[in-house]
Amino acid sequence: MALRNIFTIESDILRKKSRPVTDFGDRTHQLLEDLRDTLEKVQGLGLAAPQVGILRRVVIVLVDETDMLEMINPEIISKQGEEASDEACLSVPGLQGSVTRPTSITVKAFDRDGNEYIQEFEGMNARAVCHEMDHLEGILFVDIAEGVYSIEEPTV
Repeated sequence: MALRNIFTIESDILRKKSRPVTDFGDRTHQLLEDLRDTLEKVQGLGLAAPQVGILRRVVIVLVDETDMLEMINPEIISKQGEEASDEACLSVPGLQGSVTRPTSITVKAFDRDGNEYIQEFEGMNARAVCHEMDHLEGILFVDIAEGVYSIEEPTV
């Protein structure tokens, strides 16, 4: 198990655009495994390579509460609807904000072996995929939120 440090909002790397993956070999496979291990440890909904300091177009998203979907060079090819909802981010601890996202999207991406696939997402899954894909463009939810506020820690 290889856990990676998650970069936070203070890091300049989160504001940079990621480069496409052209080599689907061992380094990409290791990155995917590291993202998976890190996401499992922190119990998040998704993680993008820039969040661990790697400027490559790689994301993983937890869909259906059990399946971690790997997406390399993802691209939204269609979107429908619109809904505002609160979001938070592992790279922006302690803050939350309302972000308007599509209610359904269709994404073209590649799997770890370089095979192209197309998948549709709705609701929270669509929101999570859009959120992670924003990281690939150097965009954080606080940049597009209609309001950002502190998340209150519950007292025990």
